[in-house]
Amino acid sequence: KQEHLGALIADQAGLEGIEAVKVEAACASAAAALRQAMLAVQSGAAEIALAVGVEKLTDMTSSCTTNALAMAADADHEAQMGLSFVAINALLMQRYLYEHKIDRAEFAHFSVRAHANAVHNPHAMFRAPITMAQYQQAKMIATPINLLDSSPLADGAAAVVVTTVERARELSDKPLRLLACEVGTDTLALHDRAELLWLAGVERSTRRALQRAGKRHEEIDLFELHDAFSIMAALSLESTGFAERGQGVAFSQQGTLPVATMGGLKGRGHPVGATGLYQVVEAATQLRGDAPDAIQVAGARVAMAQNIGGSGATVITTILETMEA
Repeated sequence: KQEHLGALIADQAGLEGIEAVKVEAACASAAAALRQAMLAVQSGAAEIALAVGVEKLTDMTSSCTTNALAMAADADHEAQMGLSFVAINALLMQRYLYEHKIDRAEFAHFSVRAHANAVHNPHAMFRAPITMAQYQQAKMIATPINLLDSSPLADGAAAVVVTTVERARELSDKPLRLLACEVGTDTLALHDRAELLWLAGVERSTRRALQRAGKRHEEIDLFELHDAFSIMAALSLESTGFAERGQGVAFSQQGTLPVATMGGLKGRGHPVGATGLYQVVEAATQLRGDAPDAIQVAGARVAMAQNIGGSGATVITTILETMEA
């Protein structure tokens, strides 16, 4: 229940007197904090900035947590009508299955792969593999979404230090370059969107990030996507431009682009207010060559992480690159 988190963290870290504020963008809050840290350094307002994401959900009942998270949707027209985020994603998945004529079982790939990667991640919530059979037998929680389509809510915290290139080289033996951290937005409510199965915020955020970074899709070596639900993973791959419309599942099955390399939200867990920074830390771990051998992306030099708030109303795409000595 603690609020005023900026001051709390500064206090507990022994940094009394520095500027410290809380940043909020629903599930994209952590990446939003990273963007503010980046802007502070770029503008010269700070030489070193610390972005922190934190979440503590287990002190609340599941009903309280569900109600609180639902407020990141349209409170008047979605949450008040009983639409939880599970239900919102179920509507998207139902429409996707209808429009693209694919079998629901094909979505199992996202969950099976995420758990397979999480097995090797010491920070993952679920370090156990799952099978196609387990996916198909999982309890339905909001048709057509079953329990294994949904990421688990979790407690957690992550932090990223942002500074100038010169200071980064002084402070770290494996510094990385933050090429971009760009925001794209969309309507809060699904019913206000021109296309239900196109995440305009994802498209805008990705386009701006790639342009800012001076990169093309084919130069991205790994993608830490926001797989809060398996349908969101498919829509993200399509709206970012990595896959054609209706081909998100098939593209992922090809394995040409490593995604959720350390388990993603599904395997590692979804500590809501910290998730965006978990993604960036995991991308950084890959670029530094520090990931466990079984899940290390060989030769990775450029990584993308994408943090989504709500059902796509706020999207923040971050691109990192290894820094030459």
